[in-house]
Amino acid sequence: MMPGTQPARGTRDFLPDDIRRREYVVGVVRDVYERYGFEPLETPAFENIDTLLGKYGEEGNKLIFKILKRGEHEASGEADLALRYDLTVPLARVVAQYQNELPRLFKRYQIQPVWRADRPARGRFREFYQCDLDAMGSTSPVVEAEVLGAVSEILTTLGFSDFVVRLNHRRVLTALLEIAGVAAAQHGDALVALDKLDKIGAEGVAKEFSARGIAEAAGVKALTFFTAAPALPESALTWLTGLLAGHEGVANLAAIVRLVESTPAAGRIRLDPSLARGLSYYTGAIMEAAVEGIGSLGGGGRYDDLIGMFLGRDVPACGFSLGLERLIVVMTEREMFPPSVTGGGVDVVVTFMDDESRGEALGLATELRAQERRVDVFPEASRKFDKPLKYASSRGARVMAIFGENERARGEASIRNLQTREQQTVPRDQAAAFIARLLNQEPRTKNQEPRTENLRTLEP
Repeated sequence: MMPGTQPARGTRDFLPDDIRRREYVVGVVRDVYERYGFEPLETPAFENIDTLLGKYGEEGNKLIFKILKRGEHEASGEADLALRYDLTVPLARVVAQYQNELPRLFKRYQIQPVWRADRPARGRFREFYQCDLDAMGSTSPVVEAEVLGAVSEILTTLGFSDFVVRLNHRRVLTALLEIAGVAAAQHGDALVALDKLDKIGAEGVAKEFSARGIAEAAGVKALTFFTAAPALPESALTWLTGLLAGHEGVANLAAIVRLVESTPAAGRIRLDPSLARGLSYYTGAIMEAAVEGIGSLGGGGRYDDLIGMFLGRDVPACGFSLGLERLIVVMTEREMFPPSVTGGGVDVVVTFMDDESRGEALGLATELRAQERRVDVFPEASRKFDKPLKYASSRGARVMAIFGENERARGEASIRNLQTREQQTVPRDQAAAFIARLLNQEPRTKNQEPRTENLRTLEP
């Protein structure tokens, strides 16, 4: 039996257009992250299993891809390594490992794949990239404001105009559960259920509350709190203050809301008491960027205790993770990528009619590449142009350069504008400059006018 050709479920092959889209988004993300003062970091694809287990809560532990021991230990069925589940826990390990080499206020970004043994769905994969930024060393709400500003600037630059940033606080969540009557020992179960509110609705969460042993009256009251807040931040803060007067979590949210008005996230914030963010390591503000009808594009929050699990002392930290695949799927469906990204792989195709012209073709290609043009050489001599034309079209080329016996004899090159179908000849030593002007659509002066070639016309 022939082996199957499909990639493993929940993973994908990336063809050229896929990679161009990904590199475009990553370029925007990296540019914004660096302008906000974040520095790059990379970590290994797998970690010691003890590094990951116990950091993501009940649901997260089930989704970790474990790696069996190798060699003679394989038969034991035991795992000692695991593929990284996210980029935050590896970051915490790095900060603990290199504490004496990193600055007290450390800002890093990381763009790498992660793996989760999740059920694949639209926009959800088992292998996917995350684009993280994290700031460590300060409890100031300025950190949250900067994070939200960077994320909002990225989404706006990519072309999103209809996103909002949902904002909540873990301690506010805990306080609301307490006054609803949910026992402290059941708070973790309640948050796991609440995190599914967008997917299964209030009725589904109520059923899950019941299945997890949460008293019906407490569950009903909790859901009332989590779905009753006003949409506007100031009104929501007033509502929360009425329930939790003097609560430090509400005060922290108020400070973040005020500071965000001085960043690109101004006008985007929506306080949402139902936002839970399932990962158990969050300790303060939690946030999520979302588009109506699409769902989350990324999320994050403050996690002041996580690094202490490795270091033995707490280090305040806050971060956000954008889902690269999610962004690309939505942008592709909405046709948000510019033509330069989706228009093909090269600017120019150079072709030749006889083997004696191969050197001329390669020479012009070299000149054009030195100008940072994307150039391909059609490798076979052809007096009929259907093959090189089809090839140039498949590569998305805008210009074709042609060499043959006549061009060599006159010291010229024939240049074909593949968009207007106009073909002209220029002196060979001016060919690269003429093509550059053609690609840039710069106006020509009179002494730069090429001679129109009437002897040979390429078929469209």
